Amino acid sequence: MAAYDFVTLDVFTDRRFGGNPLAVFTDARGLTATQMQSLAREFNYSESTFVLPPADPAHTARVRIFTPTAEMPFAGHPSVGTGFVLAQMGRGDGDALTLEVPAGLVEVTITRDGDGAARGGVIAAPRPLTFGDELPVDIVAACAGLELGDVIVTGHKPVEASVGVTFFFAEVTGEALTRAAPDLAAFRAALGGRADMAERLSLHLYAREGQSLRARMFAPLGGIIEDPATGSANATLAALLVSLGDAESEAFTITQGVEMGRPSLLQASARRMPDGIRATVGGGCAPMFRGQAIL
Repeated sequence: MAAYDFVTLDVFTDRRFGGNPLAVFTDARGLTATQMQSLAREFNYSESTFVLPPADPAHTARVRIFTPTAEMPFAGHPSVGTGFVLAQMGRGDGDALTLEVPAGLVEVTITRDGDGAARGGVIAAPRPLTFGDELPVDIVAACAGLELGDVIVTGHKPVEASVGVTFFFAEVTGEALTRAAPDLAAFRAALGGRADMAERLSLHLYAREGQSLRARMFAPLGGIIEDPATGSANATLAALLVSLGDAESEAFTITQGVEMGRPSLLQASARRMPDGIRATVGGGCAPMFRGQAIL
């Protein structure tokens, strides 16, 4: 039997018991992918991460990210939280870390308070903004338990987009966002035979008031009924909103998880770059538990 150290923390919050919980296995050498998936299922957090030596010694670490049901190519709160944990362990180059994930390289910058103590991190998404299919308004409404008139299409129609991992985005009224509830049968029907979405059809709803956004993310087919804070989705959302206007860059303050009793605060920004629209997202981290898994 072997012991594997882990820590847990709450990400995108400045206090414990808020934000999005994350488990980080700080040295996953010797674990198989099957064991990683089983551990992620046992924790049952939105994601758990497993730290391995980097393929390129110039980078900080290679990181594998698992939801309770599948491995992810990239995710926001796991990247922020893992970078924070590794920085606390003295890894990285000062406040800069580079994580290898299946989607590419994730740059993490540690943020500090006035006394110099680490308080969180900011990540740069690994890929520029790309778009996929539109999702019919009636399907969005059915999946979220809403009426057709709750979905706002003046800015954009519900659309698939990604800066490393794919979500469907739909703007809704503020009142509708509060009462939205995922309908599992509607999510299953929405697949429409698309095998590529069988594990994770992720719907990110948002309501906008200027540069302040409120968001909720439902992915029940991937084992996540609702996510308290979705960094990768909100980074993508910032890039999507920049794509709709003429500004070179924009920054947004985003709240999520309020309806779950786990309020989260994210700072997301996006900028037009030569290779497309690039996004960042960041927030605070609150350490919680330490322990070992015996396998």
